[in-house]
Amino acid sequence: MKSFTSCDSVTHEGESNIWFTPKSILDKLGSFDLDPCSSSFRPFDIANRHYCLDRGHDGLQFSWEGRVFMNPPYGKSTGAWLDKLCKHNNGIALVFASFETSWGQRHLRLADGVFIIKGRVSFIREDLSKSNNAGKGSCLFIYGRENLFFFENECKLNGVLLKVNEGGHVS
Repeated sequence: MKSFTSCDSVTHEGESNIWFTPKSILDKLGSFDLDPCSSSFRPFDIANRHYCLDRGHDGLQFSWEGRVFMNPPYGKSTGAWLDKLCKHNNGIALVFASFETSWGQRHLRLADGVFIIKGRVSFIREDLSKSNNAGKGSCLFIYGRENLFFFENECKLNGVLLKVNEGGHVS
């Protein structure tokens, strides 16, 4: 099983959809209580607790507590993962900046903020080497006012923060 690279086929059929988040990003986001879509093999711990997809732990079916970070499986289920994080209302999700998709449009209105990462992320492969850049921009959907406050005042990532006001409009 190998991680995606920028040269993978559009369908990614038979490929892994696990892209490990670079530690350089995670170190700037603070600590987390839960990673609900992790892998039993990971280069480092992201949170205090992990639900491991490769062990049959379906984080969409389990309860979530505390501050959540997730880099969900990339593909058709991205919207479902964001929907659950939105309902949980305390966490950050790293996803492709696919604002043209139905889930992207929906969560541009629902998230408390969206942080568009400058440049393209080079994810970590299962052998711990860096991948080519993802071939598409990435963003962080932010849920919960405390997490938005963190981005406004403490986060040191390079990029642009868009805040969503209570009417669902991005500013």
